[in-house]
Amino acid sequence: MKVKIKKDGKSKNYNIVDSWSDVTLEKFMQLNFEESDSKTKEAEETLAILSDLPKELIKQLSLKDVSNLFERVSKLQQEHNVLLQKTFIIDGVKYGMHPDLSEITLGEYADIESFINQGLQQYLPEIMAILYRPITEEKNNIYTIEAYDGNIKLRAEEMKKMNAEQVQSTLVFFWSFVRILLAILPLSLLDHLKNKKQ
Repeated sequence: MKVKIKKDGKSKNYNIVDSWSDVTLEKFMQLNFEESDSKTKEAEETLAILSDLPKELIKQLSLKDVSNLFERVSKLQQEHNVLLQKTFIIDGVKYGMHPDLSEITLGEYADIESFINQGLQQYLPEIMAILYRPITEEKNNIYTIEAYDGNIKLRAEEMKKMNAEQVQSTLVFFWSFVRILLAILPLSLLDHLKNKKQ
C-alpha cells in the first residue's frame, strides 16, 4: 500500500507491505517477535523492515502517524492465509513440500529437530530447505521431490525468497503434524509390542 508523507512542504509516496505474501522469509526473520526493552526501537525497526521508509524519516513521524501505520500493518496479521501452500516457484524453480510426512526420513527429522533446538527463528531457511525441495516429476497435482541428501546450504539461501505467508502456514501445519505424531507414536509402539508378544 502507498502512504503519502509531507515533509518540508513536499509530498512523497512510500510503500508499506499489503500482505504477508509481500514479505520474504529473509525480512520475516528480521522481525523480532520477542518483547524488547525499547518499544520505540522495536516500532522503528518494524516499520523499516515492512516499508521503504528511510529510518531517519521514521524517527520524524508523529506518534499518531506511527499508530496509523501500525494499525494498517496489524491488519495484515489478521488477514493472512493459513492454508498450506504445498508448491511454489522461486526464480523459475518449482518447489514442493515433502509429499508424505509420514515417510519423512530419520535424517530429515533429525536435521529439522537440530535446527529447531538451535533456534527456530534463526534457522527457518534451513528448515524450509529440508521440507521443500525441487519437484522432479509432477502429474495431476501429484509430485515427486528431490531425495534428501543433507546438502541444503544453497537451497536455504533460495528459501529466503519464500513469502512470510507460506512460512507461517508451513510452520502451523508442521507443528500440528508433530503434535499429532507425538501423541500417536507411544500408542503405536505399545500396540506393536503387544503384537510382538503374541
